[in-house]
Amino acid sequence: MKSRIPQNPSVEELVALFVTIALEQEEANIDFDTKRFNRLFWEMDKVEGLLKAMPGDKRSALVPLLQHPNLEVRLRAAKSTLAVAPEAARATLEALTRITHTPQAFDAGMCLSALDQGIFKPT
Repeated sequence: MKSRIPQNPSVEELVALFVTIALEQEEANIDFDTKRFNRLFWEMDKVEGLLKAMPGDKRSALVPLLQHPNLEVRLRAAKSTLAVAPEAARATLEALTRITHTPQAFDAGMCLSALDQGIFKPT
């Protein structure tokens, strides 16, 4: 599959792509399409890496997504901003855990557990 990441992307383009990928990840989860989800995971990782590598670490541009109406977008943004906005990201993860019976609540809980146990250290 051809990369959707443009040459010399702007922060705005990367944030928009981040949202698109998160929404597609949610669809892949609903469809139990692990292969697609994994491909999207690595594409998201590239987007996050590009934001991180920009001068000043532009992952902070994802912070407004902590309020996005879609739970998957919120979850992905929270996990991606733990190093640059730890309090806001953690608050979002904690809020997601209180939404019962969703994959995002489970994922957020697992992330918080890994953080609290020192297994996961955001960089």
